[in-house]
Amino acid sequence: MTPESSSKIVKTSKATLALLLDQAIEDASKDQLVQAVAPLHPAEIADTLESLPYEKRLFLWRLLDADTKGDVLVETHGEVREQLIGETTAEELVMAVERLDMDALADLDAHLPGEVVSAVLMAMDAQRRRRFDAVRSYPDDTAGGLMDADAIAVRGDVTLEVVLRYVRQLRRQQGSVPEHIDTLMVVNNDNYYIGMLHLVDLVSFDQRSSVAEVMDSEIEPIPADMPASKVARAFEDRDLISAAVVDKSGQLIGRITVDDVVDVIREEGDRSVRHLGGVHAETDIFAPVLTSARHRAVWLGVNLINGFIAAWVIGMFGESIEKMVALAILMPVVAGMGGVAGTQTMTIVIRGLAQETVISGNVLRLLYKELTVGALNGLLLGVLVGTVAMFWFDNTTLGLVFALALIINLCVAAFAGTLFPLLLHRMGIDPALAGGVLLIAATDVIGFTVFLGLATLILM
Repeated sequence: MTPESSSKIVKTSKATLALLLDQAIEDASKDQLVQAVAPLHPAEIADTLESLPYEKRLFLWRLLDADTKGDVLVETHGEVREQLIGETTAEELVMAVERLDMDALADLDAHLPGEVVSAVLMAMDAQRRRRFDAVRSYPDDTAGGLMDADAIAVRGDVTLEVVLRYVRQLRRQQGSVPEHIDTLMVVNNDNYYIGMLHLVDLVSFDQRSSVAEVMDSEIEPIPADMPASKVARAFEDRDLISAAVVDKSGQLIGRITVDDVVDVIREEGDRSVRHLGGVHAETDIFAPVLTSARHRAVWLGVNLINGFIAAWVIGMFGESIEKMVALAILMPVVAGMGGVAGTQTMTIVIRGLAQETVISGNVLRLLYKELTVGALNGLLLGVLVGTVAMFWFDNTTLGLVFALALIINLCVAAFAGTLFPLLLHRMGIDPALAGGVLLIAATDVIGFTVFLGLATLILM
């Protein structure tokens, strides 16, 4: 096969696959579809499966061989993964996952039927079973849950020549070395981490040199209980490609590579976007209607409560609104501007919390800064909208009340946008998920109360 033809096969688009899938279902002809799927990476197949409706998804899934299914399950997410596992026999699941790397198998462990996990464990040798137990003993969102236990470790007192022979022997015995190897972990006789040996140093320095002479001892290991988000930040800050993972005593138990961190960054971004809309992070976009409706009902219910609270506040000033219709026209502006300003502040604070630039020592300074920004923007916009309202309704006092209410609500928005994410973070609740609801409730209720209350006191 020529490079040109191979490139054409690899670039089969999702639209083309969908067309081939329709034809295969109608004509009961699967060969062309199998040929189109065969060159694809498991991640591409997973993306295709997640983009298909239920029936077509299962049709394509059943065409995959067992080895491919294992790799695809690692790449799928949430409800889609659960669905595919549920539609696969226990025997086929064992064949699909038994050859996976331990970190990938640990990711699937909690989602697989018990008899499948037991069968896979029975097939492992004692050393591999111990390593697998070590990986799955840590939560998925920690360094221990991300790590690969197949780290190659060497002692510092041996020569580079001995290490090179060891790596070659390992490759001959196992047929390959662990993926994404750029360094070897250096340990002492008791398996305590002491540094890393870069492969470029292994092959470029005098082979009679000891590992301790050329190793990099400045690269700090990552504790196994470090949250995944902090692991990603450590890789970003230190420009790491791989890093050692150690237990509480400092003994080497595995390694994390940059491909694991890319997955964390992608999942964090996807979770943040979904949380802003109140959508469950693992939701299947083609899930049954009742399932999707149930997932979204909670979020809608919370916002419905907010709406009723705002309506109750407005109802308290019903007489004022009846006497001056202009209040009904202008009050959404006050609440809306507060919501936008608060969202801007909250976004900055949430990002600061994620990047650990917002800490206990600078919270008050941040709050002062955001209140000042809110006050300045409120003053500027208040003068503008107050002038517009004054000429629009030919009422100077109404313009002043409108401007004052806007200034107050923008200050409230700055205060709430700073305080709510900090409190939620302290309570262990994701600010991106719950912060928006609280913020809109505060800016709507206070905005309506301040504007209608001032109008009642001054204009009526």
